[in-house]
Amino acid sequence: MKPSFRVLIIDDENIVCERLSMEMERAGFEVEAYTESSQALQRMASQHFDVVITDIKMQGPNGIEVMNFVRENHPSTRVIVITGFATVETAREALKGGAVDFIPKPFKMSQLRELVMRLAAEKAGRTPAEGES
Repeated sequence: MKPSFRVLIIDDENIVCERLSMEMERAGFEVEAYTESSQALQRMASQHFDVVITDIKMQGPNGIEVMNFVRENHPSTRVIVITGFATVETAREALKGGAVDFIPKPFKMSQLRELVMRLAAEKAGRTPAEGES
């Protein structure tokens, strides 16, 4: 049995959480999704996730605050920032804060899936196979 790769999705739009959850589950990942960032932070206080996919602009803690929490409490967890409000400043802030990528909405689901698959392969200590990237 292969070890699971856990993905946490945080976005205040339920449809985004649903679509991303379905895509990540199809790729074989264990997924939890939250539309309220404060609930996600509570969950992260007791559970480890390999990747956190977070929106930037949300009620309660925003994506930068989520990223800071992850960096302080789970330094091995990778963070991917998604946003409908992409600016050079928010991208710079996210990447400077430790995000592995900054992806503006709308994005291709395959782009995000491939990024998470690459992160899972890195954690497993291997490089993705041709076409698996």
